[in-house]
Amino acid sequence: MIRIPMLNTKSSIEEHAPAGENAIEARNLQKFYRSQNSGPPKHALKGIDLDIPRGSIFGLLGPNGAGKSTFINILAGLVIKSGGQARIWGFDIDKNPRKARASIGVVPQELNIDPFFTPADLLDLQAGMYGVPKAERRTAEILEVLGLTDKAQAYARTLSGGMRRRLLVAKAMVHSPPILVLDEPTAGVDVELRQQLWEYVRTLNARGTTIVLTTHYLEEAEAMCDRIAIINHGQVIACEPTSQLLARISDKRLVISPANPVARVPASLAGLNVERLRDGKLAVQYNPADTPVMMLIARIKDAGIMIADISTEESDLEDVFLQLTAK
Repeated sequence: MIRIPMLNTKSSIEEHAPAGENAIEARNLQKFYRSQNSGPPKHALKGIDLDIPRGSIFGLLGPNGAGKSTFINILAGLVIKSGGQARIWGFDIDKNPRKARASIGVVPQELNIDPFFTPADLLDLQAGMYGVPKAERRTAEILEVLGLTDKAQAYARTLSGGMRRRLLVAKAMVHSPPILVLDEPTAGVDVELRQQLWEYVRTLNARGTTIVLTTHYLEEAEAMCDRIAIINHGQVIACEPTSQLLARISDKRLVISPANPVARVPASLAGLNVERLRDGKLAVQYNPADTPVMMLIARIKDAGIMIADISTEESDLEDVFLQLTAK
C-alpha cells in the first residue's frame, strides 16, 4: 500500500519561476529525423502549438508513432528540436535550459534502471545530478511514499516490474519538480498498483504539481484528466477540456435485451444502425437529436421483438479518439 505523508513539494524553481498561467507552452514545435536510406527526412512534429495550464492533470493522447514521445523528449532535453519554441514553467528551453529541465520530472515508459544499484543509491545519484545538496535530499521519504522502504538496499535487478515502475516515479521526484510527466506509467502493472499510483498522482496534483499524462488506457485519461490533447501524425488535432471533448460525439447506444435471443437482425430494421450481439441482444447506435428513442423502441416492437430490458450507453473518450484519429 502506498502511504501518502504530507510532503513539501514546492521547490526553489517554482518559487522563482517567471509569472504565467501555463506550466508548458509550445509554439510551432518542429522535429525532423534523418532517413536511414537517403530518403526524405521524417517530419515527426509538424508545428505543435500547445498550452498546458499550471496545476492541471493534462492528458496527451495519440496512436503509436503520433509524436507524443518526441514531444516529451524535447521537453526533457533528450531530443533536440528542429524548430519552434518551448517554455517549461516560464523558462525557455533554449535560453534557460538548466532551469527548464529542473522544472520537470519525467517518468519514462521504458524500465531503464541500472540493475546493479539499489533504489536508495539511484535516488541519491539522481538528486546529485540535479544539484540537490545532501542535506536537502529526501531519499528515505520518497521511498516510503512509494512503498519501497523495505527494498531500499536491494539491487534494482531483484525488483518486480511494478516496483521498478514505482522506482521510476521516485527518480522523477528527487528534485521536487513543479511538473511531473508520466509516460505510460501503468503499462504492465497490476490493477492494485495502478489504483495506488493514481491515488498518489491526485494527491500530488492537489498540492500544486502539474501532471502531464500519456496513456493507452483511455478510461484512465477520461477519469483523471481536466484537459486532453490528441496528437496524430505530428499534429495536435484536438485540445479541449475533457467534458467538451466528450460532447463532440452525441451518439448513444441503445442495447435491447429481447425476451428470446434473436438469431439475426430483422429486415424491417433496415435503415437503422443496428447490430446483433453474440448473446442475441441488439445494439442500436443513434443520435437523440435526430432519432427519438421512443421511435426506435416502436420500430423494434413492430419487428416482432418482445423487449425484456433496455439500457443506454453514452459515448466515451474511446469513441472520440477513434473518430478524430480516423479522420
